Amino acid sequence: MIHDGGVASKCVEAAEPGDPAAISGPGRGYAIDRDAPVFLLAGDESAIPAISQLLEALPAETPVQMHIEVAQPDARLTLPDHPRATVEWCDLAHGAPSGYALVAAVRGTDLVPGTEVWVAGEASAVQRIRRHLFEDRGLPRAQASVRGYWKHGRSGDTDDDA
Repeated sequence: MIHDGGVASKCVEAAEPGDPAAISGPGRGYAIDRDAPVFLLAGDESAIPAISQLLEALPAETPVQMHIEVAQPDARLTLPDHPRATVEWCDLAHGAPSGYALVAAVRGTDLVPGTEVWVAGEASAVQRIRRHLFEDRGLPRAQASVRGYWKHGRSGDTDDDA
């Protein structure tokens, strides 16, 4: 099933039979710290499947803050229930670069000591978030998993050639 309007959906629609493809979830190297006081999950719509998997695995007693950037309102998918989770859907303004709303949301988030952070999405936006967390806020690298899932202009996500 392809969800209309998403970055991954556009990539799938542009693919031809035989094109190489890869799918990755949150399991690669991310160990959940069950003693963390809070989890912050942030990503664009390409990260929604991984965020959904994480929600199912995170301790039910631990608060989870989520910031998810979507380019279109219909990209807001139903997330698994978690009794202590809150989600802020960050609408990307028309014409704004990918990650703009997500970076702003993460910058505006209060991080209590010990917060475990998981971030995924467009590579340059994730790089800005990484610098903000580690350099500006001094978050220990061991408390975060920050991954670029895709690069603007390399996945058929622009209409520049049209």
